[in-house]
Amino acid sequence: MDLDTVKSDLVTREFLAVVLAGFGNELLPLTNDHGDEPCPKALLPVANKPMIEYTLIWLEQSGIKDVLLICPSMHRPAIYHHIHSDVTTSALRIDLQTYDESQDSGVGTCTLLRQFAPRITGDFVLVPCDFVPPPSLPLSVLLNKFRVDSVSDGALATTCWYESHKPEKNASPEEWGPIASPTLIIWDDLSGTLLHIDTPDDVDRNVDEVELRMSMLSQYPKTKLSSKFQDSHVYVCRSSVIRILQEKPHLDSFREEFLPWLCKIQYQKTKREKYKKALYADSNVSSQHLALEHSTLLPHSDVNQVNARSTLSMPPSPTEEDEMKDHSASLRVGITIRRADAGFAIRVNSIHNFLEINRRFLSGTTYALPLDPKNRSLIDQKAQISSDTIIGDSTQVSERTTIKKSVIGRHCIIGKMAKIVGCVVLDHCVIEDGVKLDGCILGKNTKVGSKAELSRCVTQAGYEVSPGETVKGEKLDVSDWTAAPEENTDDEQDEEDGSDETDDSDDVK
Repeated sequence: MDLDTVKSDLVTREFLAVVLAGFGNELLPLTNDHGDEPCPKALLPVANKPMIEYTLIWLEQSGIKDVLLICPSMHRPAIYHHIHSDVTTSALRIDLQTYDESQDSGVGTCTLLRQFAPRITGDFVLVPCDFVPPPSLPLSVLLNKFRVDSVSDGALATTCWYESHKPEKNASPEEWGPIASPTLIIWDDLSGTLLHIDTPDDVDRNVDEVELRMSMLSQYPKTKLSSKFQDSHVYVCRSSVIRILQEKPHLDSFREEFLPWLCKIQYQKTKREKYKKALYADSNVSSQHLALEHSTLLPHSDVNQVNARSTLSMPPSPTEEDEMKDHSASLRVGITIRRADAGFAIRVNSIHNFLEINRRFLSGTTYALPLDPKNRSLIDQKAQISSDTIIGDSTQVSERTTIKKSVIGRHCIIGKMAKIVGCVVLDHCVIEDGVKLDGCILGKNTKVGSKAELSRCVTQAGYEVSPGETVKGEKLDVSDWTAAPEENTDDEQDEEDGSDETDDSDDVK
């Protein structure tokens, strides 16, 4: 029998990847609509590659085949076109689903999971479209920890937290908004268990103090506390998580409401008793005899009881069954900690982070000009382009222009004697002669008039900067320069009406 001919769909699916691609309000004005054309967050380019491509590649490299991709309904045409274009060579089976909400009204992750629960029938990986992992963090690391934890003691979920990097001094202006502060978490390093997450309510109640239960400290006496880590929002979950969410319809945010609640179940017996039907429904610990024999988390007496019962095909007594569940289904929330020296990880969930991740990609670049001779010929030989710069295909760069430490998108036109330093320029932008750009992010189709100077500015797609204009530290929306035409006064209207009547009378023959 040739095993290579066996169809992949005959293999039982282990994980479904649930990818969330929201509006990206935290990235405004880059994600503001360009006229009637939306600008999905998932398609914002990082080093000239759509953000969601990094997510899809990460999933595919882990061996996952099935993806449930959830996005706003108005973003569906653009995202559908991308995932079915020649640019995407992924072999993933992507089920694109949408929800009907406007950009002004947010929908929480818990609400979306409940809405699409019929499509999530087994264990799943919840992944945001904006997490860019380092090469040193394959998704298989998180999947393997979940496999071990769920088999050894019935863990419910595995999370991933990464150490936040200190931004460079004056890397981005305060006018772009506050930089998100890391969250205080408590975990047990020995067992890799997440025990506590500070919620916004906790911070409001006790700014300088942390309230902890004695039941947690007695069960995990050697804990660690830190506020240096950020949540990647990548969660590997058992299918029972969906059932719990359905029993708690008032929860909306997975990160700020559900996950902190889930942590408390580990050391609060009353909560475990209340939700035990949903929590224990898919516990498979008793069937994993070999893994249990090698486990250091279960007492050998309990392991021998499980194996003896299975060998004799005898059902355990009610008392023994309860004891086994107390040990085997601990309902832990696992945690994987990624230190800063293990590789740069980031969520592109702010303008600051968008600029930072593009600059990080430049640090490993060596003069990334277009490889195609036709595209390369569009760059004038007298243009000065530093080795840590990326130039997209079909982009024209005129003579005596200087570009340093920047990402320039595709199909852009850059005039003569322009100077661009530390910028990210998206596709189809026009930068005229003599323009100076420093630390800016230009949305697609932005036009900068000749001799204009922009410093630390972000523009919405389609924005136009007037020739000679100087702007510093601003978010530039289209509404700033497109105003509705002033209404005519009554006198002006009468004059126009009169002129029209005169013209009409002259036309009579």
